[in-house]
Amino acid sequence: MKARSKWLVGLGVLVVLGFALAACQPTEVVKTVEVEKEVVVTETVEVTVEVEVTAEPTPVTRTGAWVDSVIFVEEPESDIAVSRLEAGDLDVYAFNISEPDIAKRIKESDALEYAEAFGSYNELTFNPSGPVLNNGKLNPFAVAAIREAMNWLVDRDYIVNEIVGGLGRPRYVPINLASKDFAELADVIAAIELTYAYNPDKAREVITAEMEKLGAELVDGKWTYEGEPVELIGLIRVEDERKEIGDYVSNQLEELGFTVVRDYKTSREAATCWIFTDPAEGCFSFYTGGWVSTVISRDEATNFGDFYTPRGWGVPLWQAYQPLPEFDEVAGKLYTSDFNTPEERRELMEQALWLALKDSARVWLFDATGVSPYRKEVSISSDLSGSVYGSQLWAQTVRFDDRIGGSITIGMPSIMTEPWNPLGGSNWIYDQMPIRGTGEFATLNDPFTGLNIPNRIERAEVTVEQGLPVGVTLDWVTLDFADKIEVPADAWADWDAAEQKWITVGEKYPDGVTVKRKTVVYYPEDLYDTVKWHDGSPFDLADIVMFMIQQFDRAKEDSPYYDESEVPSFDSFMESFRGVRIVSEDPLVIETYSDFWQLDAEEMVETWWPMYGFGQAAWHTLAPGLLADGALEAAFSADKADANEVERLSYIAGPTIEILKAKLDEAQENGFIPYANTLGQYVSADEAEARYSNLQEWFRRRGHFWVGTGPFYLERAFPVEGTLILKRNPEHPDLVTKWLRFSEPAFAEVAIDGPSQVKIGEEATFDINVTFKGEPYAIADINLVKYLVFDATGALAHVGEAEAVEDGLWRATLGADVTSALAEGSNQLRVVVGPLRVLIPTIQDVQFVTVP
Repeated sequence: MKARSKWLVGLGVLVVLGFALAACQPTEVVKTVEVEKEVVVTETVEVTVEVEVTAEPTPVTRTGAWVDSVIFVEEPESDIAVSRLEAGDLDVYAFNISEPDIAKRIKESDALEYAEAFGSYNELTFNPSGPVLNNGKLNPFAVAAIREAMNWLVDRDYIVNEIVGGLGRPRYVPINLASKDFAELADVIAAIELTYAYNPDKAREVITAEMEKLGAELVDGKWTYEGEPVELIGLIRVEDERKEIGDYVSNQLEELGFTVVRDYKTSREAATCWIFTDPAEGCFSFYTGGWVSTVISRDEATNFGDFYTPRGWGVPLWQAYQPLPEFDEVAGKLYTSDFNTPEERRELMEQALWLALKDSARVWLFDATGVSPYRKEVSISSDLSGSVYGSQLWAQTVRFDDRIGGSITIGMPSIMTEPWNPLGGSNWIYDQMPIRGTGEFATLNDPFTGLNIPNRIERAEVTVEQGLPVGVTLDWVTLDFADKIEVPADAWADWDAAEQKWITVGEKYPDGVTVKRKTVVYYPEDLYDTVKWHDGSPFDLADIVMFMIQQFDRAKEDSPYYDESEVPSFDSFMESFRGVRIVSEDPLVIETYSDFWQLDAEEMVETWWPMYGFGQAAWHTLAPGLLADGALEAAFSADKADANEVERLSYIAGPTIEILKAKLDEAQENGFIPYANTLGQYVSADEAEARYSNLQEWFRRRGHFWVGTGPFYLERAFPVEGTLILKRNPEHPDLVTKWLRFSEPAFAEVAIDGPSQVKIGEEATFDINVTFKGEPYAIADINLVKYLVFDATGALAHVGEAEAVEDGLWRATLGADVTSALAEGSNQLRVVVGPLRVLIPTIQDVQFVTVP
């Protein structure tokens, strides 16, 4: 609920359930002539004709997953992974490969297919602590101006063209190419790219001035502080192109006079340092970061809060962020949708973009356009943003094309990178892929547009305050507007952690309270009959209520499970949340009231489904972990574990398994119901005993506590061997054909026709042809066609909106006033087309010369 996950191209898998048989059958054909109404046989010949016989489609009754099992194995080397794929040792390699030679090999292989994605991106993460660290060493990156100057020190074009071989696009901002906002803010992003273009002389000038302010001296070309070299530790990932990027950045810094220690590590090795160690300890200066947005983003407004403020993540690095008050205020408003019009939102987004470059807690490098390979006889869903490993539907769609059943082997660069637990476990993409396979969401993201589509819910109603710029696209949501939305007095507005009970709206807001948005979610009537947890326990309302409690409790100091790292995100959540009410228990209907709103009605549907930020969980599987966390024998979050010098909970393997088993025994023996004052209203003693017995048997058979409701269950985890075994959940209620309906994404293909030479002071017209597979792209399926004019100096001279002429044709007209402002020389017209059918904009450039 608090987590706003950023984290498919559905590969258009069409299953042929019937078959057509063309049979060659010898048949006697009799030639006749009519004579006085008598039929006379004149000759008989034998010929062969083709008769098409079509069998009736065989209904598919299988549920859950197409295959019987999935085995995840660790393979850190992409080139070796491709060899293993070609040899049949792997079926899928779940990684977005951007190494040019390997990508070329994949595309030319007769044995392989691949998916392309646009949601992987790389950056430099800086240590913001200091400027003097606990070890007495100087950390230059504690100074925002030095971090900002790093934008001028790195040549993004060199990285894209030379290091990743053109498989990417330079990136300057925390907005994904695979997003609606990228096209909307194309002019602002272009201006930022011009301002922060590669300029090593400017970087040297700024860094030199700031280092001198810190008391550092340049001695014989080397920076020193209190007589010692200023040493920077580059934490460099080794699995992919980031090793070369890290070396390149290190070289650039060494040329400025810094002493750079290159610390090469894998993802698992590096995580302990950059994420979980107090940055003031100085274990790194910069890190070669990589991210994957696993779904297409409809709204990038929360990225500023996620990447630059403590709101983003309850780990030491994020808690050390100290953005300027102006930036924090703007990021906070965007995080909670504290604006009322599209114009106000755009103004905030523009401010945030510029302030993000001033802050530069991270410097963005490039958007990768890599490939994820798999064998030709295999089909699996992919995501335009998140690729195969980010797909929410990989588990429901992975299969062999020629059969049902069998075992699929999936390789990944890392397995079990961090501990798995639902409340504070691993968010690494390598862990989240199998985690998603064992769980499920109430709503899913459309693979091409990012819009929510229903999975476990039936329908929803959204009501927003009159005047808010909200729209609706899909028919499972109804959208209404109201002058005033009052929150019912009996809705739950907050949580009393000491008394373990809800605080109602009437208690918290005795004078009443209104909101900008209300949602009503309707679950299917057979929900409790059809959905079961993997250990055999029936899904019920207690699981929903437990999820609700968890959005509040651990951020409260009175809670026995208090976790300080939960406070920033909870505070942000409470800025807009006003109430939730269970209108009907069976069938389940839930109302939610909030001031947080989004541009799409589908994106505001809050389900309260128990898919936590790090995995799915039932109330009874959380109970042993809560007991361990409360006793400080282990902890859910890395921050709390480090602060109390205990292990971070892992539900699948490792030293905390025995702790969880002891706490399960304790819970069962004592009939423990967490938050008994509230949850006890939904769980009887007999039900608690039954659930704990189910979990005991589950543990006895499989040795872990990871339980979900997804199409696969976790059979075994082998951390030392780097292997996970998932098996098909036969109790899953959905037919395997449910999600096989996505075809290929309709990317806009753009061609620009216009004059190569334009006279200054005269009008110039450029025709913009927009097609898909040679067919005109309908005007109704286009969100915008924007054009930008860059003059002979490279400066942004004009921004305009193209005019729709007919399907497939738009026109950009440069008036006399525009061309009059252009100097003699070569100019560039950039066209940005934002389709509605996919959320990846198409960007096309054309050159023209201006003459007197």
